[in-house]
Amino acid sequence: MGGGARRASRGRTAWTRGRVPAALAVLTAGLLTFHRAVPNSAGRLGSLLESFLPWLGLVVVVLLVLALLRRSATALLALLLPVAAWTHLFGGLLLPGPEPGDHDLLVVQHNVSDENPDPAGTARALADTGPDLIALEELVPTALPVYERALAPDYPYHAVRGTVGLWSKHPLTGARLVDVKPRQITGPWSRGLRATVHTPHGDIAAYVAHLPSVRFRASGLASSRRDESADLLGRVIAAEKLETVLLLGDLNGTVDDRGLAPLTSRMRTAEGGFAFSFPTAFPVARIDHVMARAATVGHLRTLPPTDSDHLPVTARITLD
Repeated sequence: MGGGARRASRGRTAWTRGRVPAALAVLTAGLLTFHRAVPNSAGRLGSLLESFLPWLGLVVVVLLVLALLRRSATALLALLLPVAAWTHLFGGLLLPGPEPGDHDLLVVQHNVSDENPDPAGTARALADTGPDLIALEELVPTALPVYERALAPDYPYHAVRGTVGLWSKHPLTGARLVDVKPRQITGPWSRGLRATVHTPHGDIAAYVAHLPSVRFRASGLASSRRDESADLLGRVIAAEKLETVLLLGDLNGTVDDRGLAPLTSRMRTAEGGFAFSFPTAFPVARIDHVMARAATVGHLRTLPPTDSDHLPVTARITLD
């Protein structure tokens, strides 16, 4: 090392080293705090960021390691900003759920996959958890009779519209199709269902939905169809006359994604639990949801994998 380099190294202190990690920490805090300010006009970058927003916590961990290696007080101090921002956004999801029994309804939501090789086994696994309601998506005609037979003993009431269905221990009435088909889809496409569930605690409007998939492309996130479908569903739920509403479905987006704002702005989401549900091999996002109006969605958690590419999710519901 030359004399100039040695002098430069000796001149650095804990407060002057690590400026790059410190700057990255401030940037990470900014993205966490002001993610809504990231524009969606080009490639829906805002929605793309929000789809994986909790994973910015890993960036904080990497920056912490760099700060320690650099022995940088500046970087360590700057890291307090993203830590505080992440804790504010997601810290509550780490809290333990309520004690079993402290709820009015137990529900399960599952995209069973149209390629599921064992629908009977999947149905039994879901029924064994003992929920009041089971919502299923990707019900193909060949598998539907299998689900119906397997669930009939414990769930005498069910309704199916298109590829989505609802099974219930309580009577169902008024089942109807909910049109959430985007304009660009011209063929048969039925992925929305609404039914009234007559529970011991009162009538509930239950919606089951499977919104269009999003695609990751070189130009960004392709989610216009999903966003349009979410807007259609949000309008229907806003017009729902029953006070208490449950929404169960594969919404192909996270609760932080602004594309689901027509739903998340009108309904409560889970109070606890990350419950990353997709893909089964390495879940990175919760796109399977339980939301409610005039009710509280307690700790949301995933169930053991079935033969689907999604994990089932379950939640306890407490009515207002």
